[in-house]
Amino acid sequence: MNPPSLRHADDTVAYFAAAIGGGTLWVLTSLLTENREAWDSPLYWSLTYPLCILASGFLGYLVPRSAWRWGLTIMFVQALVMLLLCGGSFGLLPLGLVLFGILALPCMAAATMTAAVRRHVEGW
Repeated sequence: MNPPSLRHADDTVAYFAAAIGGGTLWVLTSLLTENREAWDSPLYWSLTYPLCILASGFLGYLVPRSAWRWGLTIMFVQALVMLLLCGGSFGLLPLGLVLFGILALPCMAAATMTAAVRRHVEGW
């Protein structure tokens, strides 16, 4: 098992990777499809969202302790980016946050499952 200081460094790097990855995927999808909100594009549902799930699983395998955090971070950073890019319109914010929460569930599950695989493989 890693010493506590290394675990803290792993957590910081994983949070940073999840945040940058989620935000970048949202922005790139918005730019490529010319939609203010990335999820208005079929590309989001066919490519970006599956990549979010894969990235969550990858981070869960790399940093298995409380792995669900990586999927939640990837999705809620997208909500933050959407708010920053779309500005002023907060009327549907509660509904959007609920939707991001629902979308985070498969990401959290992927991270948790790959963390369990790593624990099983390494015997801890």
